[in-house]
Amino acid sequence: MTRSDARELAAHLIYELDYTDETPSQAIASRLERGYYDELAAENELYTQRPNAKQMTYITACVEGVAETRQELDATISEFSVGWKLSRISRFAKAALRLAIYEILHVDDVPTGVAINECLELIRKYEDEEIVGFVNGILGSFARSLKEGKS
Repeated sequence: MTRSDARELAAHLIYELDYTDETPSQAIASRLERGYYDELAAENELYTQRPNAKQMTYITACVEGVAETRQELDATISEFSVGWKLSRISRFAKAALRLAIYEILHVDDVPTGVAINECLELIRKYEDEEIVGFVNGILGSFARSLKEGKS
């Protein structure tokens, strides 16, 4: 499993947290440790390999970090999604945006450009192409604001 695969798995878990009352730790345990993961392998190639210890540390940190900072992340998405309410953005696009913005703000070994490009690849895989441009606009504006010291 690559770092990109681990990021995609984290995005799936972040997405699923919108549909459950589970804590991030419970969601991770139930999806990765109880056979559910193996069932998903038949549907999605991502699940044919299990994450190693380093990847699990990354996945756990991202999923828990996004959950802990969700209000901040959603406020950032709202600020930079000009003309769109947060409720209009698809749940997977929100999950990917939350993850990318979390990485930019809180994960030191992920450069801003990498977080943006990885997010766009995830969006491209799961959403319509027009959403890719929308997400790119949000992340590009956010990154520029950080560079200019505005956010």
